[in-house]
Amino acid sequence: MKLTALFLTLFLTLVSCQSRSDLKLPSLVSDNMLLQQKTNAKIWGKANPGHKINVSASWNSSGQAVAGKDGKWSVALATPEAGGPYTITVSGNDTTIIVKNVLIGEVWFCSGQSNMEMPVAGWPPADTIMHSAGTIASASIPDIRIFNVQKKISGVPLDECNGTWEVSSPATVQQFSATAYFFGRKLHEELHIPIGLIESAWGGTPSESWTSAETLEKAGEFVSNIKAIKESAPLQTEYESWLNAHKQIELKPSGTDQWKDLSFDDENVSLPDFVDKDWPAMALPGQFESVIGEFDGAIWFRKTIDIPKEMNGKDLLLSLGPIDDMDRTFFNGKLVGATENSGLWQVDRNYEIPATLVKSGSNIISVRVLDTQGGGGIYGAPEKMKLSMKNDVRVSIPLKGDWKYQPVAELKGNKFYVYDFSKNEFQTKKRPLNLGPGTPSVLYNGMVSPVLPYQIKGAIWYQGEANVGRADQYARIFPAMIRNWREAWGIKDFPFYFVQIAPYIYSGVDSTESAFLREAQESTLNLAKTGMAVTLDIATVKNIHPPFKKEVGERLAMLALNNDYGIKSNCAGPLYKSMSVAGSSVKLQFDNIGDGLVAKNNKLDEFEIAGKDGRFVKAAARIVNNEVLVSSPLVKEPVSVRYCWHNGSEASLFNKSGLPVWQFRTK
Repeated sequence: MKLTALFLTLFLTLVSCQSRSDLKLPSLVSDNMLLQQKTNAKIWGKANPGHKINVSASWNSSGQAVAGKDGKWSVALATPEAGGPYTITVSGNDTTIIVKNVLIGEVWFCSGQSNMEMPVAGWPPADTIMHSAGTIASASIPDIRIFNVQKKISGVPLDECNGTWEVSSPATVQQFSATAYFFGRKLHEELHIPIGLIESAWGGTPSESWTSAETLEKAGEFVSNIKAIKESAPLQTEYESWLNAHKQIELKPSGTDQWKDLSFDDENVSLPDFVDKDWPAMALPGQFESVIGEFDGAIWFRKTIDIPKEMNGKDLLLSLGPIDDMDRTFFNGKLVGATENSGLWQVDRNYEIPATLVKSGSNIISVRVLDTQGGGGIYGAPEKMKLSMKNDVRVSIPLKGDWKYQPVAELKGNKFYVYDFSKNEFQTKKRPLNLGPGTPSVLYNGMVSPVLPYQIKGAIWYQGEANVGRADQYARIFPAMIRNWREAWGIKDFPFYFVQIAPYIYSGVDSTESAFLREAQESTLNLAKTGMAVTLDIATVKNIHPPFKKEVGERLAMLALNNDYGIKSNCAGPLYKSMSVAGSSVKLQFDNIGDGLVAKNNKLDEFEIAGKDGRFVKAAARIVNNEVLVSSPLVKEPVSVRYCWHNGSEASLFNKSGLPVWQFRTK
């Protein structure tokens, strides 16, 4: 009897376990989502293998699927014309999930580097957005839905991302892409239908990061990098499993308090009696990646200083220079300053230390640096790092040199993984190949691949600065990336509109390298259903992040409205067409001049002319009967002309609609 009862219990337990569906939906399939109209929109997820999943929508569309051996399932729902709100019900045998407040409309994928990532609130004080305050205040537009794919690096393609669908409001748009938001708002204003925007952007990243490994290998680009990533994959998997066994802290998806008051069980590190004798040391100022390799997360720095008697009991000023990205700074265990908002990585840290904390002899400065992407550290000029008398900064102690350091939490995607720093885990754990956001294919894997099941109308793209200096290669890999995305999405020739990079003096040198990159971008227009927004007239040549994102977003929107939605307009500026030589002058003809050509402030700049020797010199230019006449007394027999061909060249020639002539060089 006892054995019979035992077997019955085991049988019922087994049946119970088998009957559980463990139904899960990805973050993209959630409340407030917006689906592409008049298409077959995929609803997908995971469940225990063999389980039947029913999906039904309140607009009278439904379907069924069975979870495969890998647990994956998907159902295609036929979507109606734009409208809503609707609900979607997803059911397993033991679980029902109702996705609420769903709209139907137009969905656009918005990707690139920092000029796409730059939020509506900007990154003040250095990087601001024009019209930011008014835009945020008027952002209560329920028909605009936004989803920000959280940053994720991966050596293999992923099928899930972190993020949240949000309804456009003053609170939600602040940290959302300004370019994408202005693009979507313009579409909404003109089409009067719901608009969905999926942001997937990461500052400082090259196009190869956003391209699949297979595409790069087929193109013969970055082959050794891809091979190394594949060979490191087993160790990467083991390392991620190790990380997942640690305490995890999930970030808030957005907001100004996203990074504030984070604790990594490290409150005692700032105390004077904390023992750091086994910590390694690195020289500051500097970026810590040069010492420890690619790393995003939290690192403590500690330095013992000897304060002379004349500073004893005096108010001091602690100067550290800029810190990338954020910091919490302590003096003898007391918090004396903190900068915990994103975008302030260029701002010098200057914190006052009250006299009550200052004693002659040994004192401890402790700084927890939080790096969220790219380079990180206390990185400014050496002379900026000092401890001074508040009332007489001439009396100071230099702080450059060796500091003890210890990473305490690693940031991956939207989670911190907290180390047991008492065991020096960062130094003792074997780490896989360093994969940074600039590594070929890793952002495609982590931030594009998870979105591929989601039906979109098209994509907008703002990137290129990170590839300046490699124009020939960009001319190959950028169009390859576009073809890669279209094939991976399974949407033939979906619209792809991109921003031509703005004038900027790279490395403080006004050379011509970015002009060749812009030319490479223009050559990508040979692909079907592509368009380019030119920004030669909306730049800040000494700041790589121009504030004119409204103009950028709306120019992208005008391309979409003109090409995809039947709202015709003059959405592109004049293009160079041909030239003819007349004596010592060159006549230039243009297409798409509209109502005619005009000169900014009645003066044409940035024209250069060359003879047979190929040496370009500055030229005079004037408009004659909607042609441009170019000449220079230094060139008697001209052969070629170029316009806006320097890093910092800004437009001076426009059509009467206010759109700039594209940069060009005659062939």
